[in-house]
Amino acid sequence: MSSFRKALKSRQRDHKERSQLGFRKHLGLLEKKKDYKLRADDYHKKQNTLAALRRNALDKNPNEFYFKMVNSQLKDGVHVEKPKEEVMTEEQKKLMRTQDINYVEMKRVSEAKKIERLKGELHLLDALGKQRNKHTFFVDTKKNVKEFDLAKHLNIVPELVDRVYNRPTVETLEKKSIQGVVDPQSVMKLAKQRKLQYETLSQRIDREKKMYVISQKIQMRKDLQDKTRKVKVKKETPGAAAIYKFDAKRKR
Repeated sequence: MSSFRKALKSRQRDHKERSQLGFRKHLGLLEKKKDYKLRADDYHKKQNTLAALRRNALDKNPNEFYFKMVNSQLKDGVHVEKPKEEVMTEEQKKLMRTQDINYVEMKRVSEAKKIERLKGELHLLDALGKQRNKHTFFVDTKKNVKEFDLAKHLNIVPELVDRVYNRPTVETLEKKSIQGVVDPQSVMKLAKQRKLQYETLSQRIDREKKMYVISQKIQMRKDLQDKTRKVKVKKETPGAAAIYKFDAKRKR
């Protein structure tokens, strides 16, 4: 079988495409079947599209109404939309911007008041007990700095040095009895409540900052409606409004 294939292969000839005739060289390369196939497919595709459009035009109801008929007009054989009339004047737009700013400012002030109330209830500590504020003590010499004992200076027990709230002195501990909860379960519950309050405070501070940024951006968009010549100094970012420099304009 293999010898028959070899004999058959030896008798086969390589297929050669017919080239362009000599006196037609100026017309370019002779079109092959694959080239003709692409051109024919493109032609039939365009003819089918035209036939479909012609069929849709014949099936269209001449009495059918579209709002586009009212909102457009024919110019030089092309449908062009009619210019829309301004529904709001510039003064009305500025007034709406002002109302938006007033609403955002009202909500921001409300958040600020809630933040101040929460700050009054808490001691501005981290939920983990790390203190945010600092207390500086001044001494006369470097020797005093090395020998400085904070617990002795504040007259407290060494275990309360890291705390900045509820830090009674030694005399208070000796003379008065302990008030409040002392069992570990209640202390843990209070710590959990304090942590939740700090998280709420942090969320409200972030919300107040975002409202301030929104207010600044709305105010900037309101100012940009002015016809005064201006130059952008800084681009707008998620955390800040854009900054423009306006030409000085004398008010009458």
